[in-house]
Amino acid sequence: GGKDAINTIINSNNEEMQITWTTREHFPNENVSFFYTFDESKHKVWKPCTAYLLDQDYNSGCLFKTEGPTLAISIRNSNGSEELFSKNLKVDFYIKPSPPENVTFFWEEDTVTVSCNKPKRNAWCLRLELQYKSKFDKEWQPRTSKCCSVGEQGFDPRKCYSFRVRLRRLVPQCNVVNFSSDWAAETFWMNGTLLDSCDDDITPQSKTVIVLSGSLAVLLMMLILLILLCKWQRVQMSVLPAIPDPKYPFADLFNDHNGNLQEWLDKNDHVMLQTQLEYEDPESITEAESQQEDGKNSDKQGPLEKIFTFSEAAENNDSKAAEIACLIPASNTTAPFAGFHTLVNDDMYVML
Repeated sequence: GGKDAINTIINSNNEEMQITWTTREHFPNENVSFFYTFDESKHKVWKPCTAYLLDQDYNSGCLFKTEGPTLAISIRNSNGSEELFSKNLKVDFYIKPSPPENVTFFWEEDTVTVSCNKPKRNAWCLRLELQYKSKFDKEWQPRTSKCCSVGEQGFDPRKCYSFRVRLRRLVPQCNVVNFSSDWAAETFWMNGTLLDSCDDDITPQSKTVIVLSGSLAVLLMMLILLILLCKWQRVQMSVLPAIPDPKYPFADLFNDHNGNLQEWLDKNDHVMLQTQLEYEDPESITEAESQQEDGKNSDKQGPLEKIFTFSEAAENNDSKAAEIACLIPASNTTAPFAGFHTLVNDDMYVML
């Protein structure tokens, strides 16, 4: 049952040991102490742990430097007087490699070769694992090769790819547990060009096309808006004609005449009449002149008719009869006027 007390054993790149144990299951409510040694002699010199890992204020692990190929550990009670668990192990079987260093990418057409620095010890126990995917892949595509170079072909130069690499320890030849290093920094490549991310896989030509397309779209929208604005102004003028501001035609009424309407009308009568005549139709002007001449003729005939019928009207004292006699003279009637006798028939008012 002692084996179950150890939770993890990690020899990080054969430089630092990390050992954890199951505190709650095997050492409940007891803050145990940890001792270790790399001494292989009969009289071992035990070293106390100086860097504990805690779990709810209880010691649950220890960190210490790797000093040899074999390790003996001892878990004791809090004061170290009683041993609760012990174990001997080969630290080389628990090596977790460090991430690959100085990773390089070599591109040749659709083939890429990834390599890294070769570790100083036991490089044959390591495998270089490459994973890559494009923006159109949901999962990583893995490739594994001997340390420390791996190649793959079939890359599309039009796609951007994400790459990551790590070192993996062989099991069971070299390790009793399958330990791999942490992933090296992820990189982004497109047709042999290193990018900051696959969101930047826009070629300069594509950028130019996007800029030109955007400019044309803006110009087209401005042209459409201008056409719509002109049409709207026309519609607005036809539906809602502009109302003239009265302050301009009547500015002199208030500026020159202090609001005296009669004075302003007297001064502007001839101007308004002249303006009216200028804008009247010639036919209407001719018709108005004809009517004016007829009016003058009627004014001239009026006194005559009144004179012709005055005697009859005076005799009868009937003004209405006189007007009728004036307007409708009797046939072949002789009317005296200043010693002259005038004959009036049906077709004429006066015959001399």
